[in-house]
Amino acid sequence: MKVWILIVTALVTAHTARLSPQVVDPEGFLEKYGYLHHDHYLHNAVEVQSAIREFQWLSRLPVTGQLDGPTLKQMAEPRCGVSDEGSQQIWAQRVNVIFTGKRRLLHRGRRSAAKAEKWYKHHLTYQIVNWPRHLSLGSVRLAVRAAFQLWSNVSGLVFQEVPKGPADIRLAFYEGDHNDGVSNAFDGPGGTLAHAFLPRRGEAHFDMAERWTLNGHKGHNLFMVTAHEIGHTLGLEHSPVRHSLMSPYYRKLGRNLVLSWDDIIAVQQLYGKPLGDHPVRLPGQVLHAALQKWDFTELQKQQETTGLPLYCQGVFDAITMDQNETVLVFRGSVYWTISAEGTVSGPLSIRQRWSNLPQAIEAAAFSPLDSKWYFFKGKRIWRYTDSVLDPSFPRKSSELGLPRHPDCAFYYAPLGHMVLFKGSRYFVFDLKTLRQEPYYPRRLTDWTGVPQGTNGALTHRDGRLYLFRHQRFWRFDPGKVRVTREGQWAKNLSWTGCSNIPQSNNIL
Repeated sequence: MKVWILIVTALVTAHTARLSPQVVDPEGFLEKYGYLHHDHYLHNAVEVQSAIREFQWLSRLPVTGQLDGPTLKQMAEPRCGVSDEGSQQIWAQRVNVIFTGKRRLLHRGRRSAAKAEKWYKHHLTYQIVNWPRHLSLGSVRLAVRAAFQLWSNVSGLVFQEVPKGPADIRLAFYEGDHNDGVSNAFDGPGGTLAHAFLPRRGEAHFDMAERWTLNGHKGHNLFMVTAHEIGHTLGLEHSPVRHSLMSPYYRKLGRNLVLSWDDIIAVQQLYGKPLGDHPVRLPGQVLHAALQKWDFTELQKQQETTGLPLYCQGVFDAITMDQNETVLVFRGSVYWTISAEGTVSGPLSIRQRWSNLPQAIEAAAFSPLDSKWYFFKGKRIWRYTDSVLDPSFPRKSSELGLPRHPDCAFYYAPLGHMVLFKGSRYFVFDLKTLRQEPYYPRRLTDWTGVPQGTNGALTHRDGRLYLFRHQRFWRFDPGKVRVTREGQWAKNLSWTGCSNIPQSNNIL
């Protein structure tokens, strides 16, 4: 769902509302997520305003009943595909139980909030049907196990994985329409990331086309999304509470406790408290460290098994080349080196070479102009001379006129400056003054043929700029000022160290 489409739709909606009592549901969003319940897409203006108010309440936005800027922006964010129908009523009942100790029946035309679905047993089995191309089964199993344990720690539930045969809860990855109905078809990167079914169907589906990760910030954290969808398979609805795991818009894995008080109360009202005296509530930083360790171990195991590093399957956070023509590929907390002769080394720890860097970076570039390393993450930039952090760094990107969360960064010889891509724009950074060049940022369309969302770029020894996104690359010729070739980099570029890649057999 694109914001500009929603804005145009909103303008049409407002115009139509002035002419008749019928208005248009923006791209079927309110219909899809349970705010409107009719067989056609024209609705009474009062109904739509009420639906927008309900959406704003659940999204913790100012409740205006209007398709204002913050509401349209929120609608465009990646989210869970489960309908929000009944969330407000069930949450109200949950709060009522907290204060009164009694359940109050709340009847409504849709679903009765008193009829929350649940499993009528406390020992549940689960099964991982398949997994994403760029994550190993071991990594996925660890993330899924941790997600189930999160709920088990605070409730009377026990979970057990069964590799084959029947299981209460099944987790699978699909692309596009996967026989769940048109409204549940996955839409590629962004939009709906996953959806699940309440008991007793017990299934959680994830969009295969998304970039799933355990520790990086370029992509979606599989552990967090899985934990959210498991909540649905247990019978939990979406929550309006800030920092709740069951918010329809997935939260990030930060320092806070992963489960909010509302998450815990919701699952305990269905399944009771754990046997121990106190629930085990791990903070996000502890789980993040565990995921980092698991991921690193799995990377080493897979490389020993296949003889190929994991980045060869098309997932990395950044790529650059140093003064010795050694290519460096970064993923999560590790990196690999590929020498000019094609020898691959790694995975190596980023922080062992460049101390003070965060656990994962978003962009990296070596500059032959000053022989320094530049790293970008969130709203900060780090600069190193060899492995030593330069004085006054890290610095805020905003102080230097640069964007937060850049897609990629690279030194570009024709300009004599560093270039950063972010969405539909690019920035030119003067490394001598540490300031953005005047008249920038400009539109990415200046780079004819280069797509948005590239996750790495470097100028190779042939003098051409190579840009990467997932499994594909684009070769940009500075002389012709356009892309002259594209393809699958792991197969077509021998200098990536990824020749003779075995075909994966883990995809249905």
